[in-house]
Amino acid sequence: MTMPVVLVASDVKPIDGYQWHASPSTYLSALIERADVMPLVLPSFGPAIDLDAVLARVDGVVCTGSRSNVHPELYGGVADERSEPYDRARDATTLPLIRRAIALGVPLLCICRGMQELNVALGGSLGSEIQDEAGNMDHRAPVSEDQAVRFSIRHGVDVAPGGCLGRVVGSGQILVNSLHRQAVARLAEGLVVEAVAPDGVIEAVSVRGAKAFTLGVQWHPEFWAKTDTPSGRIFEAFADAARERADARG
Repeated sequence: MTMPVVLVASDVKPIDGYQWHASPSTYLSALIERADVMPLVLPSFGPAIDLDAVLARVDGVVCTGSRSNVHPELYGGVADERSEPYDRARDATTLPLIRRAIALGVPLLCICRGMQELNVALGGSLGSEIQDEAGNMDHRAPVSEDQAVRFSIRHGVDVAPGGCLGRVVGSGQILVNSLHRQAVARLAEGLVVEAVAPDGVIEAVSVRGAKAFTLGVQWHPEFWAKTDTPSGRIFEAFADAARERADARG
């Protein structure tokens, strides 16, 4: 059996006088240790990347979470200091990457910012600072220097029966670790809601009629992928789809 190779989206960050294209280690270790696939970080060079050539050589795509947000201009919004930072180089790479992965039937897992990118890539919009809206929970991370506290599993989501996520984790309620202040506002026409939080915030989506496994989750299964059953199952399902593609590619 061929080991799958999956692309991982990168953030662009100024560090030590350089522009670094990087991904947090939690995603990479979850892919290596839980999913048993080989991650490759894709630099965010936008249109300079031949996406079809790259996607023909890999077996999956992961769009990670990030501190940065999708730029509002991409969904008809207006930039606001409260929604910073932005990462235009990542936007220019991930949005077309998502569209091509879906079109070519490449398995796709989108986490947190990645799920928001998926919605925007397909024509949806986002809402910012959702904790300020009447009736909404505070989905932001607890203030702590301890990552295990920040990424603690804190609230339930109701999983739609029979959908992509439901087939992976079962229908009903699961507990998740949401850490976000933006969320889906207008759902893209091609997306299906897979899970919602108690306040109605959309927490998971899939792509209607997708050729391969395609799932977006607003929480962070990568952090507890080795110890939390639903988190691990999400990575297993993505890995199974990637292995199927790897075997077909030979």
